[in-house]
Amino acid sequence: ANQSRGLENPPMRRKERNLNLSGFENGGHFFVLCHSALQLAQLLVSGYMKSSISTIERRYGLSSQRAGLLAAFNEVGNTLLIVFVSFWGSRVHRPRFIAGGASLAAAAALLMATPHFLYKPYEYTDRDTSQGNRSSLCRVNGSVAFDPGCSVREGSGHQGAYPLLLLGQLLLGIGAVPIQPFGISYIDDYASKRNSPLYLGILLAVTSIGPAFGFMTSAFTLRIFVDFNTVTLEPGDLRWVGAWWLGFLLASCLLFLTALPILFFPRELPPEVSPGLSTKQRRCPCSDEFPVVFPGFPRTALRTLRSPVYMCVVLAQVNLAALLSGLATFMPKFMERQFSQTTAFSNMMIGGVALPFSIVGIVLGGVLMRRCGLSVFGAGRMCFMSLSLCVLTAVPLLLIGCSTQNVHGVYPRCLEDSFNPVCGSDGVEFRSPCHAGCTSQESDPKSGRPTNYTNCGCVSGSSHSRSWAVPGTCGSPCSNLILVFMVFVALTCFIASFCHTPSYIIILRSVPVEDKSFAVGLQYMFFRVLAFFPGPVLYGRVIDTTCLLWGRKCNQLTSCLYYDMDLFRRRFLGLQLLFFCGGWFCFLAMILIQRRNKKRETKSRYELTQTRPVEPGLELGPGLELGPGLDQDRTKT
Repeated sequence: ANQSRGLENPPMRRKERNLNLSGFENGGHFFVLCHSALQLAQLLVSGYMKSSISTIERRYGLSSQRAGLLAAFNEVGNTLLIVFVSFWGSRVHRPRFIAGGASLAAAAALLMATPHFLYKPYEYTDRDTSQGNRSSLCRVNGSVAFDPGCSVREGSGHQGAYPLLLLGQLLLGIGAVPIQPFGISYIDDYASKRNSPLYLGILLAVTSIGPAFGFMTSAFTLRIFVDFNTVTLEPGDLRWVGAWWLGFLLASCLLFLTALPILFFPRELPPEVSPGLSTKQRRCPCSDEFPVVFPGFPRTALRTLRSPVYMCVVLAQVNLAALLSGLATFMPKFMERQFSQTTAFSNMMIGGVALPFSIVGIVLGGVLMRRCGLSVFGAGRMCFMSLSLCVLTAVPLLLIGCSTQNVHGVYPRCLEDSFNPVCGSDGVEFRSPCHAGCTSQESDPKSGRPTNYTNCGCVSGSSHSRSWAVPGTCGSPCSNLILVFMVFVALTCFIASFCHTPSYIIILRSVPVEDKSFAVGLQYMFFRVLAFFPGPVLYGRVIDTTCLLWGRKCNQLTSCLYYDMDLFRRRFLGLQLLFFCGGWFCFLAMILIQRRNKKRETKSRYELTQTRPVEPGLELGPGLELGPGLDQDRTKT
């Protein structure tokens, strides 16, 4: 009998163990995997959009301000719906809402690629099918040229591409609304208290890796010409437009594939069982009733907004978020112009160097705070020191660069929209062979690509018959400084990321426990309204003020052809330094407020002990130790 019982018990234990694994251990782990893949795809689209914005700007003749508005327009849909999604909470079938939002985001990514298929192929300037490449040469006996292709070209048709792109960004923001909030709450409701931070940490790590994948994806797609055909351009040519639409097609397929598994998850998962906690204790208090705005909402909002420590930290984060949104959108363009690099190489530097250093900084900041056991006051000092070092590493960036190359290009018999840069034998750059006064050219017999322009009357230093120019820009003498620049950029990103985790801890500890969720939601609302939406638009506007020569196509202004590189560098990176200083002053104000509160608290406690001495064996009650919004680490007796 004992042997038979010994044979029966092990299978029973294995069966019970298998029943436990069939709960959260199976479905929950698979959901974490599926949601991580979905979040990676969704953030890949966001990163890819920002890394391709300069190419889209060139393709459709947008100003930097309009390009910045396009890059930030997804925040409009996100901001309008985030409040309602927060109210719904766990009262809806969250996996289905997540899958629905991801499907909408997949459709939005597909919509953003449609302008490429709706309009005619890209025709760069001086590529006239009626006269071939010789249309860019100077017509000595001709009159002031008018481009006959304006009546049939795509110039006016491009005006419909911008609204389509805006609509795609709007739908992308709406589709992204339920993905992260519902996914995090779904996991936290059914995971054990011990394992929940691990699962959420995986999701937060993916949020940092996703944009980096977007930049790396664009580094490959933008090396391919936009129409997949053979052209005489090189990726370093200022007229080069990469296959920007290809990444959106890939991201759309990825979003759709990662949304399918989540659609089949149940409304509720079996709770994960942890030691000492029963299944009933971990079950989610779900309800089918939709919430009604509670009467205390205005009081809660006012109480949160009147917390000076909370507001200082949020405003500091708003400064850093505005800085990040602008740099992520236009830093590749700055590197491309300042150091004569291709768009693909610039995106690779951002996605492969700057963003990984930021991720490492975020992780090390959290580890350092845990190892040192920093209180709220210590976390504030850590953020202050981090931004102080950032200011020191950001200042040298203003000095790394060169002035605009010497550009000539005013000739009466050239098309006003002619743009085919050439470098003269005298080291001066011209807008086109026509603007250089070149009347003949030499071409490669195999590819037909022009290799040299001759008889250039506007090139000085030699006789008319012996003057020449080569295709392409003269380039920047600062191209060798790109490595030095990236070292300072990576170092600045690394140091700035150290204050990411401490600032979140300060926010969570500076408000009452019952107001934490509202405080975090209000924080993200500030991010979107004050940083993520206006940041790229502001950066774009600042960049437009440094333009020297605007492009023209069929009497319409297009994107900027040449910038004053000294002004570009000072204003673009100076704005970054301004946001760093804004965050620095906010953290400084927070530290001063914390010190004042600590002195008042110490003084009130001293007066209390003097007026009513504490009897031996008694301690101050919790009501005297803690006050709303005060740090528990500073009020221990």
